[in-house]
This record gives sequence, C-alpha cells and structure tokens, in this order.
Amino acid sequence: MLLNRKKIISALIIAIISAIAIFAGYIWGALNWSYAKGERAGYIQKFSRKGWIVKTWEGELQMVPVPGATPEKFAFSVMDDSVAIKINSTMGKKVSLTYEQHKGLPGSYFGETEYFITNVKPLE
Repeated sequence: MLLNRKKIISALIIAIISAIAIFAGYIWGALNWSYAKGERAGYIQKFSRKGWIVKTWEGELQMVPVPGATPEKFAFSVMDDSVAIKINSTMGKKVSLTYEQHKGLPGSYFGETEYFITNVKPLE
C-alpha cells in the first residue's frame, strides 16, 4: 500500500515537471521564432510604458499611404529599452519600424500586441 502511494506521488511530480518544461519550451520557441518580419513607415502617434507588474512599451504608428487617404494605425510592442529610447527620440518624425510578429504568446505578459519592434530608422 505504501509502495503504491509513493509511485503515485512520483508519477504526479514527474507529470507536473514535464508540463512545466513543455510550457517553458513553448514560450521559448514563441519568443525566438518569428511568424513574420517586416517594416512599417509612418508617424508615432502614441508611445507609453504600461503594465501593473511587468511593464512593456506599447505604441501606435499612424501610416498614411496616400495623401488624403484615411490613416491606418499599427499597434506594436517593444521589449528592448534601447529601442524604446530610439522611438522616444523620433517622436513627431516620419520613421520606419522593423518588426517581428510572434504568434501564440499567452496573455499580455510579453506585450499587448504580437508585433515587436526590433529597430527604428528616421526617414526625414
């Protein structure tokens, strides 16, 4: 009877550790492999640091494809503070944002969007 109880507890511990390892591997994979990469150009409309416990940089890029057309908004997140500093220094100027799209990240712990900015270049 005591031997069966030890086997059950051991099996539960192994199952819990395996579940944690699989979840950690999934998060690592989602953060290190991007679904898409690209660039968007426009004007930074808003940019702020948000979050209750884990703070992330969140912003919106206003893209104007043709003069007189309705502008499109591109919501993005920034994980790297050095990139956030570059974005803050280019507020009000036309910029090109290089981004990576990471699908499948759980919740808003890593950012409110699935688009993460990796570089910014002023265009004017």
